[in-house]
Amino acid sequence: MNTYKRHHFPSDIISYAVWLYFRFNLSHRDIEDLLAERGIIVTRESIRLWCIKFGALYARRLKRMHRGYGDTFYIDEVFFKINGKQHYLWRAVDQDGEVVDVYLQTKRDGVAAKRFFKRLVRNCKGEPRNIVTDKLRSFGVAHRELIPEAIHSTEQYENNRAEQSHEATRVREKVMRRFKSVRQAQNFLSVHAAVSNLFNLQRHLVRAEHYRNLRVSAFAEWSRAVA
Repeated sequence: MNTYKRHHFPSDIISYAVWLYFRFNLSHRDIEDLLAERGIIVTRESIRLWCIKFGALYARRLKRMHRGYGDTFYIDEVFFKINGKQHYLWRAVDQDGEVVDVYLQTKRDGVAAKRFFKRLVRNCKGEPRNIVTDKLRSFGVAHRELIPEAIHSTEQYENNRAEQSHEATRVREKVMRRFKSVRQAQNFLSVHAAVSNLFNLQRHLVRAEHYRNLRVSAFAEWSRAVA
């Protein structure tokens, strides 16, 4: 089946617009201007609809192609306001900084923690060897009941990796002038995580030539996901 059937614009323009939106801190208006500079006239509403429809599709494909996560998960939750109501954004990253999962919930009690841990085990098709969290008791409940064999660490500052991973979300939230609904936020964050993982090339840890090779591989994988 043709993924882009009945769309006026060719696939490379659509996928490029979606890539810009989820890869960089740009608004739909910004992308509209960038495309216009290249002679491509498309409305920001069309770009918004592309991002909703094709972003989710690309994310599913990227997740299927993902090579797997590390054996240590850093897990954290932060306060998140949507339409004036407080929610909690649960996030897990591995030792390489890749986002394992993000999940919005209304609570941060033991039930919410177990729900998130079940998602992690299901999505990763296995249990992590180590988990690192803060001292929130809900994490301990989920650990004991669901993955008791994993080593659980709550040392101070050890979970900074997970806490810092929220920064990109805060930046995007500001650009988007806050999320309008839980569904919108969950959909965006899931796609953003998948795209970020693909281009999480640890540039500061590798030589320039190796980084360029990794980037070529990332673009090739992106091309397969949007084909």
